[in-house]
Amino acid sequence: MILRGNNTAKAIFFDVDDTLYDHLQPLRRALQEVLELPEAFDYALAYHRFRYYSDWLSAQEDLSAVPKQDAVERMRCRRFELTMADFGIELQPGQAQELQRRYLSRQFEITPFQGAYDLIRRLLAEGHTVGLVTNGEGQHQRRKLEALDVFGLVDEQRVFISGEVGYAKPDGRLFEHVNKQTGTTADNSYYVGDSWRNDVAGAVDAGWNIIWFNHREASPESDHQPHFTARNYEEISQFLTFE
Repeated sequence: MILRGNNTAKAIFFDVDDTLYDHLQPLRRALQEVLELPEAFDYALAYHRFRYYSDWLSAQEDLSAVPKQDAVERMRCRRFELTMADFGIELQPGQAQELQRRYLSRQFEITPFQGAYDLIRRLLAEGHTVGLVTNGEGQHQRRKLEALDVFGLVDEQRVFISGEVGYAKPDGRLFEHVNKQTGTTADNSYYVGDSWRNDVAGAVDAGWNIIWFNHREASPESDHQPHFTARNYEEISQFLTFE
């Protein structure tokens, strides 16, 4: 698909977790190491439930972009308990905490999705504004970005982390902040993200164009309408072709 219109440069921003790289891998390793789950276990479904409970608990506990650390720790452990309960597995005392510890320790052993950096390089070469918008604590997310070697590709001034900005997706103020800081407009901005609640709903409500990176074949959670749905970076690249 080719986007037709004027030749004005666009603004394209990417989510990080499970959009720039495969976020399932750290979770898979944590579950295997602590619970000794077999290869046949449905890790993809577990990841979907894990992300769902992360977002749901954050909303239930009203965790802001800069939340209290004890509230975050409760959420992080509780999401493991709820996720495994969906598979009929009751965690023993201390296992949720150990899962979280292993999960965090594996989050810096990551590589970008195939085609992601090729697309970013092309968009930059075409003169578009390209950046990242991600939820999370600033130092933690920056360690991931350093592991991905992303700062050699994307201008650090165009990297927006909720814990540093003060607003978290799906709060429209985060998207407004990005537009203000980069001198771009909502109608000329495109966002690529995997989370329905944070990325699709957040970007649509902010007036942005949203490419839903639905590589896990998730189901919509609301009436929001993504402008395009992609399963891989080849499809994302085809959509982000401007004339």
